Amino acid sequence: MAKSNRETMKKDEIQVLTILEQHAKESIDYIAKKCGFSRQKVWKIIKNLEEKKIIWGYTAITDETLRNLKHYVLLVKRNTVPFDASFKKEIVFERLDNYQPGASKIEDIFFTHGDFDGVVTFYAPDLISAKKMVQEISRRIGKYFKEYRLLTTLFPIRKKGLKNPQIKELIEYM
Repeated sequence: MAKSNRETMKKDEIQVLTILEQHAKESIDYIAKKCGFSRQKVWKIIKNLEEKKIIWGYTAITDETLRNLKHYVLLVKRNTVPFDASFKKEIVFERLDNYQPGASKIEDIFFTHGDFDGVVTFYAPDLISAKKMVQEISRRIGKYFKEYRLLTTLFPIRKKGLKNPQIKELIEYM
């Protein structure tokens, strides 16, 4: 395949991804119209992106306060103990989900580079439940980490790249 053809394909994929990020629930016809592509081209691009695992899935962005859940961010700092195979499996195969107390729900887990080595975002009904979640995480994987910082999210300005539709009402809290 010629270099310019690959560049064009990459540009088309990026264009489709950009539209999908904002309008994932829309029809293929809608996305095709927004991109200026045929329906078939968009369908092929999306299937190709799914096969290459560039698109991991589709999700609804919800206001968890309707479920009486608050959002928390946990920052973790590593110590010098190297990860063993069982820990890697625990993280990779989502075994962390097996010990979420009560209604708590893990949203994201990131390994990072900087002042902290990991970020876990999750939902819990209240601060006590969030602290229990941190305690349980520390109990299970604490031999690899030396510091934990729990933050309470007041409100999102953006989630998954989308502006909070209630931001005008929340702006007074900034």
